[in-house]
Amino acid sequence: MKTDENKKKTPPELKLDNQLCFSIYAASRAIVNLYRPLLDELGLTYTQYITMLVLWEEKEITIKSLGQKLFLDSGTLTPLVKKLIKSGYLSKKRSIKDQRVVLVSLTKKGLELRQKARCIPAEILKTTRLTASEASELREKLKSFHHKMMKA
Repeated sequence: MKTDENKKKTPPELKLDNQLCFSIYAASRAIVNLYRPLLDELGLTYTQYITMLVLWEEKEITIKSLGQKLFLDSGTLTPLVKKLIKSGYLSKKRSIKDQRVVLVSLTKKGLELRQKARCIPAEILKTTRLTASEASELREKLKSFHHKMMKA
Protein backbone atom coordinates (compact mmCIF):
# COMPACT_ATOMS: atom_id res chain seq x y z
CA MET A 1 0.00 0.00 0.00
CA LYS A 2 1.39 3.39 -1.02
CA THR A 3 1.69 6.14 1.51
CA ASP A 4 0.59 9.69 0.78
CA GLU A 5 4.25 10.66 0.41
CA ASN A 6 4.83 8.05 -2.32
CA LYS A 7 1.74 9.26 -4.21
CA LYS A 8 3.15 12.75 -4.63
CA LYS A 9 4.98 13.46 -7.86
CA THR A 10 8.71 13.87 -7.71
CA PRO A 11 9.53 17.58 -7.92
CA PRO A 12 11.44 18.55 -11.10
CA GLU A 13 14.53 19.59 -9.14
CA LEU A 14 14.87 16.02 -7.85
CA LYS A 15 14.49 14.21 -11.18
CA LEU A 16 17.60 12.42 -12.37
CA ASP A 17 17.40 13.84 -15.90
CA ASN A 18 17.39 17.38 -14.48
CA GLN A 19 20.65 16.93 -12.56
CA LEU A 20 23.74 18.66 -13.92
CA CYS A 21 25.94 16.28 -11.96
CA PHE A 22 24.37 13.24 -13.60
CA SER A 23 24.71 14.65 -17.13
CA ILE A 24 28.41 15.29 -16.51
CA TYR A 25 28.88 11.87 -14.89
CA ALA A 26 27.15 10.07 -17.77
CA ALA A 27 29.10 12.01 -20.42
CA SER A 28 32.37 11.30 -18.60
CA ARG A 29 31.69 7.56 -18.48
CA ALA A 30 30.68 7.55 -22.13
CA ILE A 31 33.79 9.36 -23.36
CA VAL A 32 36.12 7.16 -21.31
CA ASN A 33 34.36 4.11 -22.80
CA LEU A 34 35.02 5.49 -26.30
CA TYR A 35 38.71 5.77 -25.47
CA ARG A 36 38.97 2.26 -24.01
CA PRO A 37 39.37 0.19 -27.23
CA LEU A 38 41.87 2.70 -28.66
CA LEU A 39 43.90 2.68 -25.45
CA ASP A 40 43.70 -1.10 -25.13
CA GLU A 41 45.68 -1.28 -28.37
CA LEU A 42 48.42 0.78 -26.65
CA GLY A 43 48.17 -1.17 -23.40
CA LEU A 44 47.13 1.96 -21.46
CA THR A 45 44.27 2.83 -19.17
CA TYR A 46 42.59 6.21 -19.56
CA THR A 47 44.40 7.59 -16.49
CA GLN A 48 47.74 6.32 -17.84
CA TYR A 49 46.93 7.97 -21.17
CA ILE A 50 46.28 11.40 -19.65
CA THR A 51 49.47 11.01 -17.63
CA MET A 52 51.38 10.31 -20.82
CA LEU A 53 49.75 13.36 -22.46
CA VAL A 54 51.30 15.54 -19.76
CA LEU A 55 54.70 13.88 -20.17
CA TRP A 56 54.58 14.23 -23.97
CA GLU A 57 54.14 17.96 -23.40
CA GLU A 58 56.53 18.45 -20.49
CA LYS A 59 59.18 15.71 -21.04
CA GLU A 60 60.03 15.98 -17.31
CA ILE A 61 57.86 17.09 -14.40
CA THR A 62 57.73 16.82 -10.63
CA ILE A 63 55.31 14.29 -9.18
CA LYS A 64 53.62 17.14 -7.33
CA SER A 65 53.08 19.17 -10.52
CA LEU A 66 51.87 16.09 -12.37
CA GLY A 67 49.27 15.44 -9.68
CA GLN A 68 48.14 19.07 -9.83
CA LYS A 69 47.77 19.01 -13.61
CA LEU A 70 45.75 15.77 -13.53
CA PHE A 71 43.82 16.58 -10.34
CA LEU A 72 45.05 13.30 -8.82
CA ASP A 73 46.15 12.67 -5.25
CA SER A 74 49.40 10.88 -4.46
CA GLY A 75 47.55 7.69 -3.52
CA THR A 76 46.28 7.42 -7.09
CA LEU A 77 49.31 8.90 -8.82
CA THR A 78 52.05 6.82 -7.19
CA PRO A 79 50.89 3.36 -8.39
CA LEU A 80 50.01 4.87 -11.77
CA VAL A 81 53.52 6.25 -12.27
CA LYS A 82 55.04 2.98 -10.99
CA LYS A 83 53.16 1.03 -13.69
CA LEU A 84 54.31 3.44 -16.40
CA ILE A 85 57.90 3.10 -15.16
CA LYS A 86 57.58 -0.70 -15.13
CA SER A 87 56.27 -0.52 -18.73
CA GLY A 88 59.37 1.45 -19.67
CA TYR A 89 57.56 4.67 -20.62
CA LEU A 90 58.78 6.82 -17.73
CA SER A 91 61.76 7.07 -15.45
CA LYS A 92 61.95 8.56 -11.98
CA LYS A 93 64.74 10.37 -10.17
CA ARG A 94 65.31 12.80 -7.34
CA SER A 95 66.02 16.42 -8.16
CA ILE A 96 69.68 17.42 -7.87
CA LYS A 97 68.61 20.80 -6.44
CA ASP A 98 66.30 19.34 -3.80
CA GLN A 99 66.40 15.64 -2.90
CA ARG A 100 62.84 15.84 -1.55
CA VAL A 101 61.53 16.55 -5.06
CA VAL A 102 60.84 13.56 -7.31
CA LEU A 103 60.94 14.04 -11.08
CA VAL A 104 59.42 11.79 -13.70
CA SER A 105 60.74 11.85 -17.24
CA LEU A 106 59.73 10.45 -20.57
CA THR A 107 61.90 7.58 -21.83
CA LYS A 108 62.67 6.83 -25.47
CA LYS A 109 60.00 4.13 -25.39
CA GLY A 110 57.54 6.64 -23.92
CA LEU A 111 58.31 9.09 -26.68
CA GLU A 112 57.80 6.37 -29.31
CA LEU A 113 54.37 5.65 -27.81
CA ARG A 114 53.35 9.22 -28.63
CA GLN A 115 53.48 8.44 -32.34
CA LYS A 116 51.19 5.45 -31.87
CA ALA A 117 48.71 7.60 -29.92
CA ARG A 118 48.52 10.45 -32.46
CA CYS A 119 45.40 9.04 -34.14
CA ILE A 120 43.35 8.87 -30.94
CA PRO A 121 41.97 12.45 -30.88
CA ALA A 122 40.84 12.21 -34.52
CA GLU A 123 39.22 8.82 -33.87
CA ILE A 124 37.32 10.26 -30.91
CA LEU A 125 36.06 13.17 -33.01
CA LYS A 126 35.01 10.78 -35.75
CA THR A 127 33.20 8.49 -33.31
CA THR A 128 31.41 11.34 -31.52
CA ARG A 129 30.61 13.06 -34.82
CA LEU A 130 31.76 16.36 -33.37
CA THR A 131 33.53 18.84 -35.57
CA ALA A 132 36.85 20.20 -34.34
CA SER A 133 35.09 23.50 -33.72
CA GLU A 134 32.28 21.88 -31.70
CA ALA A 135 34.78 19.90 -29.66
CA SER A 136 36.82 23.03 -28.98
CA GLU A 137 33.73 24.97 -27.91
CA LEU A 138 32.60 22.16 -25.60
CA ARG A 139 36.10 21.81 -24.13
CA GLU A 140 36.26 25.55 -23.37
CA LYS A 141 32.82 25.50 -21.72
CA LEU A 142 33.85 22.54 -19.58
CA LYS A 143 37.13 24.22 -18.62
CA SER A 144 35.22 27.33 -17.61
CA PHE A 145 32.73 25.23 -15.64
CA HIS A 146 35.56 23.36 -13.90
CA HIS A 147 37.27 26.65 -13.04
CA LYS A 148 34.02 27.91 -11.45
CA MET A 149 33.66 24.68 -9.50
CA MET A 150 37.21 24.95 -8.17
CA LYS A 151 36.41 28.47 -6.90
CA ALA A 152 33.17 27.34 -5.22
